[in-house]
Amino acid sequence: MDGLDECWIGGSNCHFHPIGKCMSKVSIIGGALTQRDGFFFAVKQASLLDQGIRGKQSVFQLEHEIALLSQFEHENIVRYIGTEMDESNLYIFIELVTKGSLLRLYQRYKLRDSQVSAYTRQILHGLKYLHDRNIVHRDIKCANILVDANGSVKVADFGLAKVTILNDIKSCHGTAFWMAPEVVNGKVNGYGLPADIWSLGCTVLEMLTGQVPYYSLEWVSAMFKIAHGELPPVPDTLSRDARDFILQSLKVNPDDRPTAAQLLDDKFVQMSFSQSSGSASQHIPRRGY
Repeated sequence: MDGLDECWIGGSNCHFHPIGKCMSKVSIIGGALTQRDGFFFAVKQASLLDQGIRGKQSVFQLEHEIALLSQFEHENIVRYIGTEMDESNLYIFIELVTKGSLLRLYQRYKLRDSQVSAYTRQILHGLKYLHDRNIVHRDIKCANILVDANGSVKVADFGLAKVTILNDIKSCHGTAFWMAPEVVNGKVNGYGLPADIWSLGCTVLEMLTGQVPYYSLEWVSAMFKIAHGELPPVPDTLSRDARDFILQSLKVNPDDRPTAAQLLDDKFVQMSFSQSSGSASQHIPRRGY
C-alpha cells in the first residue's frame, strides 16, 4: 500500500484512523482497539441521509454485512471490530489489511503459479468456513479478496452474502463477469454453494491472466454467454494444474463442481511453495509500475 491514507476494499476507498484519532462515540467490540497498540483499522460507511433506493440498499447491505461478520471468526475472513451510527452515517469498522485487494496486487505484479496457489488455498479455507455454515458469499472476485504484506488472504465484502437452505436462493446478485450460469439464469430451484466455486474459478483465472473473465465483452454480452454455458477463455499457456483447477470449478452443471473442501486437496492448491511465497516482495512488477 502506498501509505496509510486509503486502501481498496470491496470496490470502495476506505480511510484508516489510528484509535487515538478516532471519533469519541465509536463503540469498541471486545476491547480489540487500544491507544497503546496504535491499532489501525478500515472504515466502511453508508449515508443515512440518502433516502433513495440506492441509499436504502447501501444501508441495508452494510447492516447485513455487520450481522454476518459479527458471527465470523476465521483467519481467512476479514475481522469485524465494531460499528457506530451518528445522525448522518452508519459505520462498520474492520481490520486493516495493508496491501489492499488481489485486484490491486495483480494490476501491479505478475503473479506466479505458486503465489496464486497460496492465495487460492487460503480463499478456499475461508469459503469452506462459510459453506460449512451454509453461507453463500455471492460475490467472490479479486476485488473482494484482501491480502496483507505477509501474503495472508482475507475474504471480504459480505454485503451480498446469504444463508442458503437446499439451494433456495433465487435472486440474481453478484458481479456479472464472475456469475455462475445458474445465477444468471435465475434457476427455478434456486442456487447454492456451488455458485461460489464457479466465481472462485473465475477469480483464479483472473489472478493468473491479469484480466477479468470474459474481458473482451461488455457485461450484457458476458451474461448472455454465461447463461448459455459458454466458459471464459482459459489460455493454453497456463500450467496443466492451473487449467485443471479452473475447468473443474467452471463446470456448467453446479452438481458437477467440487466443494471447497474437495478443492483443498487439488494438485494445484497443494503445490509446493515457500512460507513467504505470497509476499509482495516476491512479485514481479508489471510494466509501468
